[in-house]
Amino acid sequence: MDKMRLVVVGAAGRMGQMLIKTIAESNEAVVSGAIERPDSAALGRDAGETAGLGRLGVAITDDLLSALLKAEGVIDFTAPTATVEIAALAAQARIAHIVGTTGMTADDIVKVEAAARHAIIVRSGNMSLGVNLLAGLVQKVARTLGTDWDIEILEMHHRMKVDAPSGTALLLGEAAARGREIALADHSVRARDGHTGPRKTGDIGFATLRGGSVVGDHSVIFAGTGERIELTHRAEDRGIFARGALRAALWARGRKPGLYSMFDVLGV
Repeated sequence: MDKMRLVVVGAAGRMGQMLIKTIAESNEAVVSGAIERPDSAALGRDAGETAGLGRLGVAITDDLLSALLKAEGVIDFTAPTATVEIAALAAQARIAHIVGTTGMTADDIVKVEAAARHAIIVRSGNMSLGVNLLAGLVQKVARTLGTDWDIEILEMHHRMKVDAPSGTALLLGEAAARGREIALADHSVRARDGHTGPRKTGDIGFATLRGGSVVGDHSVIFAGTGERIELTHRAEDRGIFARGALRAALWARGRKPGLYSMFDVLGV
């Protein structure tokens, strides 16, 4: 089988450069397109040179639709508004769309779900294989322990991260909620300040830390009477997200249109 042709959106950013490097070093995929904003200083540059690899022969452009029509998939770690637009274009092109964008609203997700009627969309708050295996464990532990154990999710990221809680923290919260067969939206506690009263049974709490250059630390704490279980994942290299996204793209190749998750990719 020929190598899978993939477009990277946000090609000049840190994540975009990592994706280009990961794809270029793969034996199963090739960078067929590299996209940046119309005002980007990187337009016209070679995507490989921008990523520090040497020349790939793929110029960075802002013409996303043309790039998608020549590709089999697009990898997108951008912003919610851009992701919704990319999903619609991926649906037109009938290709795979790998979404690592976080901070999406319920309305954004509805639009992505609509695009998945014609595109193969794999969406996850974290593309790391380790984080998604952790989420599977969280779901099982939450189901086993029940509401006698309190659940708190603690996350820390670099000072430049703009959304909170992180997409990964929410992914872990959703896993815990599924384990308890409840809706996270009805049991989510995002902030505590002042006289809050005692903790409500069944709540899933979130705590957010920001600082320095932390790639991403996440812990799920199950606190019982007289004992505590902590499940933790620490990201030390952004390459784990790029490798997970590439694995998702290769898995999506040839699938039927629909909205999938990394759980589907890993068979969790």
